[in-house]
Amino acid sequence: MTALLWIRFLAGTALILCGMIVFGIELFGVFKFGYVLNRMHAAALGDTLGIALCMLGLTILCGLNFTSLKMMLVVVFLWFASPVASHMLSRFEVATNEELDRECEISGAQDSSKGGV
Repeated sequence: MTALLWIRFLAGTALILCGMIVFGIELFGVFKFGYVLNRMHAAALGDTLGIALCMLGLTILCGLNFTSLKMMLVVVFLWFASPVASHMLSRFEVATNEELDRECEISGAQDSSKGGV
């Protein structure tokens, strides 16, 4: 019985640590990328995966009860809401950014100087 509790503890802790690593990578991407749509893409992917891993780890640590059901509902809500919100914000950025052609042309010129298409 004690071994099962240790396995559950280690699995839950590992998932929470993986979620925190995903959040760290997301944070690095948000500060490293220059263009707003690239930053938003890093933030949206990190949010959905990082929160899912952390909540799954907490569910394993907490056990199957009503609290774990609520945590899984939070994950499901965020998996639906985060991509929709990111998509709406990116459409707003494309529609209102007057310098979008210049910003896209700069990134295209950098790719062609490296030998890309």
